Order: sequence, then C-alpha cells, then structure tokens
Amino acid sequence: MSYAEQTQWQAIQAFLPPEYRIDSTNAPQEEYWPWRGHQVHLDRYANPAAAARVILFHGVGTNGRQMSTIAGLPLFRQGLETVAIDMPGYGETKVAAGAKVRYDTWVELASAFIDHERFRDPRPIFLYGLSAGGMLTYHAAALNGHVSGIIGMTFLDQRVPRVREQTALTPLMGRLGVPMIHALARTPLAGLKMPMWLASKMHTLVNDRAALKACLKDPTSAGNWASLRFLSAYMGYVPAIEPEAFDVCPVLLTQPAADRWTPLALSQPFLQRLGRVEVTTRMLDNAGHYPLEEPGLGQMNEAIVAFVERTLARQASGLPAGR
Repeated sequence: MSYAEQTQWQAIQAFLPPEYRIDSTNAPQEEYWPWRGHQVHLDRYANPAAAARVILFHGVGTNGRQMSTIAGLPLFRQGLETVAIDMPGYGETKVAAGAKVRYDTWVELASAFIDHERFRDPRPIFLYGLSAGGMLTYHAAALNGHVSGIIGMTFLDQRVPRVREQTALTPLMGRLGVPMIHALARTPLAGLKMPMWLASKMHTLVNDRAALKACLKDPTSAGNWASLRFLSAYMGYVPAIEPEAFDVCPVLLTQPAADRWTPLALSQPFLQRLGRVEVTTRMLDNAGHYPLEEPGLGQMNEAIVAFVERTLARQASGLPAGR
C-alpha cells in the first residue's frame, strides 16, 4: 500500500494552509528501501541541482507523509532535496516478520540510511526531526558522524525525570509508569503494546480539536500502538556521544511557540550541554507541536533554509561546527 491509496493523511492535511497540501501534481516519489528485512517507505522530492539534502524524521505521533507536507514539499520548492522516512511501526513501512522493533532500531536505521544516501550521492546531508524525531536527529548524528547539521522541533532527553514526567500523559505516569515499563520490557511481556495516546500527551499534538480527531484516527501515526520494548528503549536510550563531547555539526531548534506538549523549557537543558557546536533557536509564532499554523510554518522552513545555507557557507570557508 502507498500513500496514494491511504486516506488518513489526506484528512489531516486538510487542516494545513492550501500551499502545504499534497495532490497528484506535487506528490513525492514513493520508494521502498530494504533494510534488515524491513521495507522502509520513503517520500522523496529529488532535486539533482540542490546543494544539500534534508532527511526528515517523524516522531511517535506522526509519519513520513506528515513530514512531507509541512517540510518536504516547502523545502523542495525552496531548492533543497528532501526525503521523509517512515520508521518501523509507522506510516507505510513494512516491518520484517518477527522483528522486535526497539527505539535503537530507529537510530540504527537512520544511521544506515545516511550511509546509503552518502554512497549514492556525496552532497551534504542535514537531518530534520519533529517531536521525538528531534532527538532522533541527534542520536543518529552522534552514531553516524557524517551529518552537516541537525534541526529539531524539540530535543528531549527522556533520561531526565522532569522531561519524562512532563511529556507523559500525567506526571504520575511519568514517575511511576516508566519504571514499570522498564521492568516489563525485561519479561516475556515486552511485546505487549499500548496506545501512544495513553503513554503520552498525544491530546496536545495539534491545537485544533477537529485536526486532533483526524490525527488520532490514523493508526499509522497518532493512533499508533507501541510495544513496551520500544517505549523502554526510547526512555532509556544512551547516545553514542553525550552532548558535552558532541562536535559533529551545528544544531537548530525550531520551537513552536504554542506547543502545549513540549515547551522550550524541556529542550533547553539538553541544548545547554552542547558546548562544542553552534546552537540556534528559532521560535515559531502561533504554531502547535505538530504545526498547522502560519506564520510558524513559514518561519520554520525559512529558518531551515537559512541554517542550511549558513552551514554550507561555513564549510566552504573551512570553518568548524563549533561556536
């Protein structure tokens, strides 16, 4: 099945401004990339003339097509090449039979895909991630090392109790539920699944009630169920490089100003630990966690393009990624 045959994303994109909606005249090329038995779905906007490529990562309440609408298509129109990935368990990716998907799987897949893209094309690669995808950009860059820049809508270190408590459905669930998930993930019940709306503040994904209803109806994004195995690995993932030692590339936070799930204060502690690279924050006016609103959407894409151009200019001048 492809997104051409799936209706859920179309219901969601109806809440976006018209210029962000995908139809038959501007749809991305859909591809499948084989990796460890998975058939990983890609939305690609190819542009051989682009100076750089941006790989788009969704979070635990979205999928690759939802990244294509808000960022893939707009960035392509502004001269970049983009490709959005559906991580195993989300979107149109076909999970390998019997596979035990963990958050580590996502990080390793992201790193392997960076290598795949670099092998076929030497142009610089930037990573963009929404929600949990923001930290995924960091984890992938830390593991891989061959990334020119990372852009995140949030950078949430789930090892920090305050972050866990404020992003879980309730603080009590973050405080008591996470240790229980870790314990159960070490038992035969590790494959047991729970809805992401119960594990997190999915009710704050978007700031429009009708749009939220459409999102929660989509089992390939906000309506997804995740295994205790995956959630435990996500909550306790240890990066290949801790932030104090990270010197791979500069970092841009594009923070929605009206984000009711992950406000700026939850990303700042992690970003403040990044002392060896340039870190920039751009607030997105009027935008929710998954942004449907202007001017935030336009500000986000403008900030990404400016970040890419500035980073490429620094690289051409031989300047390091540091502050």
